[in-house]
Amino acid sequence: MMAGRGIARSVRLAVGLGALALVAAACSSSPSSTAKVKTSKPVTPSTTAAPVLTVNTGTATVSGKPTTVLTNSKGMTLYYFDPDTSAVSACTATTKLPDGKVCTTVWPPLVLATGIPGSLTALPGTLSAVSDGNGRQVEYQGHPLYTFSGDTAPGQANGEGLLGKWWVATPSLAAAASPSSSRTSYGSTGSKSSTSSSSSSSSSSSSSKSSGSSSGY
Repeated sequence: MMAGRGIARSVRLAVGLGALALVAAACSSSPSSTAKVKTSKPVTPSTTAAPVLTVNTGTATVSGKPTTVLTNSKGMTLYYFDPDTSAVSACTATTKLPDGKVCTTVWPPLVLATGIPGSLTALPGTLSAVSDGNGRQVEYQGHPLYTFSGDTAPGQANGEGLLGKWWVATPSLAAAASPSSSRTSYGSTGSKSSTSSSSSSSSSSSSSKSSGSSSGY
């Protein structure tokens, strides 16, 4: 009789252990409702794009004097052109110079495909970009900017005063005239714009530069 009770107890114990094993297996095979799930924080897109550093300042010899000028990222002196306005460039790939050369070949425009132009140094004026005949051309104070093919190294300003219309761009350059203002163009006798930051002595030397430049002026 006692042996029978022992056998029955062993059977019940085995059944109980088997049931616990089944429950454990079921729990391990099903996803836990309390499992921790890693979530990433939402990324808020930046509303302000970082400026593209396209303009710097350097020192160039202008009319025989060391002058702080605007330069491109390679240190080459930047210029502006009197006939330009803040909306229109008068020097494009379809513009011919008096010597027959293409204007933008002699005066490559400073362009920026995308983004906002910025400066490596603080400037008192404003940099911007405008879509004109040269693409998105960088402007300073509303003046479209160019380099000069006659400059072969940083620190040169060989384009100053050419044709009485090309001038070195400096940080103190005044704002450009409005697009409605009349401006002189190639082939007419023009004087230096009131927005020029160069001294009047550079105007008197422009004729000698015009006749002696390697670009054919």
